[in-house]
Amino acid sequence: MASFLDRERTVAGEGYNRWLVPPAALAIHLCIGQGYSLSVFSLPMSRLLGVTQPAPDDWPLTTTIWMFNIAFATLGAAAFVWGKWLERVGPRRAMFVSALCFAGGLGVMAAAVAMHQLVLLYAGSALYGVGLGLGYISPVSTLIKWFPDRPGMATGMAIMGFGGGALIGSPLAQNLMELYKSGTSVGVSQTLLTMGAIYLVFMMFGVLTVRVPPANLRPPGFVPHAAPRALVTSANVTAQEAIKTPQFWLLWAVLCLNVTAGIGVISTASPMIQEIFSGRVTASAAAGFVGFISIFNMVGRFIWSSISDFIGRKMTYAIYFALGTVLYCLVPSLGRSGNIALFVGAFCLILSMYGGGFATIPAYLRDLFGVYEVGAIHGRLLTAWSVAAVIGPTLVTNLREYQINHGAAKAEAYTKTMYIMAGLLVIGFVCNALVTAVKERHHATLAA
Repeated sequence: MASFLDRERTVAGEGYNRWLVPPAALAIHLCIGQGYSLSVFSLPMSRLLGVTQPAPDDWPLTTTIWMFNIAFATLGAAAFVWGKWLERVGPRRAMFVSALCFAGGLGVMAAAVAMHQLVLLYAGSALYGVGLGLGYISPVSTLIKWFPDRPGMATGMAIMGFGGGALIGSPLAQNLMELYKSGTSVGVSQTLLTMGAIYLVFMMFGVLTVRVPPANLRPPGFVPHAAPRALVTSANVTAQEAIKTPQFWLLWAVLCLNVTAGIGVISTASPMIQEIFSGRVTASAAAGFVGFISIFNMVGRFIWSSISDFIGRKMTYAIYFALGTVLYCLVPSLGRSGNIALFVGAFCLILSMYGGGFATIPAYLRDLFGVYEVGAIHGRLLTAWSVAAVIGPTLVTNLREYQINHGAAKAEAYTKTMYIMAGLLVIGFVCNALVTAVKERHHATLAA
């Protein structure tokens, strides 16, 4: 088994069709993208003991949200710690470990729910998050190397599955909970265990089929750096040197601010729409809302990152931040208007740009730092996601609780949060505007 997982066993032969590689990436990302649908479990997990309504010893939303926070915080930490290891051992071994951690984490979380042990739930979330982190970065640098002519499109293919994972995970979780629920159980534990088994099988497809390109791959008609553009380098910067540059930290802030705004909404999407449109949106409809906006999260990753190949990464991010600011400011008014269609439409566009930001950032890194250790650099940058994963959901959840406790109606409990998110996007716009080319003193002398 160990030899089968070695990088050398995954090198494609001459003439290998590079379009056979994206399905392996999607097999991983469509599974781990289930993380975006964790909010479907929020309300059921707040009544594990009471079943029909919360009991005194049940976990409140401010407690269960940390399942989401820990998972995504661990994602960034795992990507940082094992980013260079991935570059060394190759995507197959990393995907294999990712599958075991991801499915295993769901199993531990299922046991925690069954025993009503909060610490065990958090431990399972952390293991699950390691699976998320390794699975997230594994295909990215591989596809960038397979598609040097269209790095934005390549990263969009790799990452769009992550955004679409909730499209599968949300209705699957909802239907399984309906299947397993009884007079004494909401069905969460059985659902988590079943989903872990299903996802393990599909992730192994990606493990078995992934390939890395032969050295110095040149797609037909591709001439490297034939038309250099601003912020696109022909040099390489190591991961260790990259973190010494202001460009890395500006992009770190860009990603962190964009993710904080989006992930705060995603983590509470299901309860948010139910409370803003109380009596009009059921739990099943809210699960559908989570799944529906995940379509735009997914499609936006491919479309926006592909567009960035033509208009540049910096301009693409400028659009994300400027348009996003306007939309977040409009959301409270759309909620008060009672127009569900416009409300959902605004979030569809917001989520498309949120997803597009994830898919565009690896190509942005490749433009600034080269391809040599782009996977490791990407892994280190994802610590921004870790920070955002804590700030965003915690901000939304705690501010909601604070306002409700001080007399605000549930439908109005998210208003101030939306304005705060808009302010974060304004700061992100400024950080993106400050990005310039990396100075030559940071360039490595080794070949790509």
